[in-house]
Amino acid sequence: MRLGVLDVGSNTVHLLVVDAHRGAHPTPQSSTKTALRLAEHVVGGRLSTRGADALVSAVAEARREARALGCDDLLAFATSAVRDADNSDAVLARVHDETGVDLQVLTGPDEAALTFLAVRRWFGWSAGRLLSLDIGGGSLELAVGRDEHPDVALSLPLGAGRVTRDWFTADPPDHKETRALAEYVHDTVAPAAAALLDGGPPDRAVVTSKTFRSLARLTGAAPRSAGPRVRRRLTAAGLRQVVAFISRMSSSDLAELEGVSASRAHQLVAGAIVARGAMDALGLDEVEVCPWALREGVILGRLDQVPLADGLFAADGTYATGRPSATGRAAPATARWN
Repeated sequence: MRLGVLDVGSNTVHLLVVDAHRGAHPTPQSSTKTALRLAEHVVGGRLSTRGADALVSAVAEARREARALGCDDLLAFATSAVRDADNSDAVLARVHDETGVDLQVLTGPDEAALTFLAVRRWFGWSAGRLLSLDIGGGSLELAVGRDEHPDVALSLPLGAGRVTRDWFTADPPDHKETRALAEYVHDTVAPAAAALLDGGPPDRAVVTSKTFRSLARLTGAAPRSAGPRVRRRLTAAGLRQVVAFISRMSSSDLAELEGVSASRAHQLVAGAIVARGAMDALGLDEVEVCPWALREGVILGRLDQVPLADGLFAADGTYATGRPSATGRAAPATARWN
């Protein structure tokens, strides 16, 4: 099965195309990003006409590309930028009318839960009680649990782009602004941290998102070219040093650093302050970086809806997938898709 996943975020519209079937590792075939900075088009609580025009154009192009690549299904979803707009219903109706794409808006907790699913599948059951953190453009998602569905899933208005717009007026921000943001992050995260840690400390703490990946790279983690399976970590001590270093740099200078994209450099300082505040509130000395996040969670959730087969085992005891069984005999090809 070839799936297209269209992620309409606060910063970018991202089309990811993968080949996958239930129980298999999704194999990426194509990845296309369009930098819309949609959240910056929300004026007075409403997504502007210009922003809606850009969104419709991007979704239409993504649908054309998905069709050209032979996708069997296109899963399209939007997060905080569209979710928070007062006119989101009208914008979604327009997207559907003009592109034929049914763009679904995820709630914050659903976003946190789907990201958690992706992290759980990547690290497996050996991770034990798992805690996940994801800093997006508009919100911070947190979730914790021992199963594939988290016990607690929360979304806070602490996205890197959002807090940059709300708290910084200078580039680089002055000390008063960074200190005020740090205090706000602490006050916002503290109640969430209490809820997340109520069931006990996590056995493993994991982060996702471009912001965390960039921060980890700045502290010496392996570059993206090393591949997704290289272990990458971010320590609280390293993060504190990075915050002190980058908070004095302009966004144009930050964009020159390895691992920092030009389109997100302007929000890296705010994202780093959110990351530091979240790790401090949760008592985390170290976190691991997961290459999978929300998009992969959506893919996995979709594949979980596909039946494995009429029965898990065939009548002769072989595994009903059409693959060789443990006995060496070929199992009957009874698996089928809806």
